[in-house]
Amino acid sequence: MPDQSLPLLKGTLDVLVLKALSWGPAHGFGITCWLEERSGGVLDVEDGALYQALQRMEARGLIAADWGVTENNRRARFYRMTAEGRRFLRAETESWMRYAGAVTGILQSATRTA
Repeated sequence: MPDQSLPLLKGTLDVLVLKALSWGPAHGFGITCWLEERSGGVLDVEDGALYQALQRMEARGLIAADWGVTENNRRARFYRMTAEGRRFLRAETESWMRYAGAVTGILQSATRTA
């Protein structure tokens, strides 16, 4: 059976990472696992893209990071959402839901209207 994973659409990774962090602080691998689990394995989160997004979001003040130790006793950066990140997530979620609803409505159109 061919690979059923889908690449992330441009502009969605930041909001998905923030959604993952809304559940609590996590390291990069934990974020990837959370996203893949919640998408039923459909979304393909590439490590390079994730770490670029984390750096970009930290520079914008959407997340903050601290060093910690994973459950496997490895040193890792743990990311958490900031107040600015929570505001961004709320706004982007609302925008994304409107967009997805509009696209879904168009794709589910059964007849042509003029």
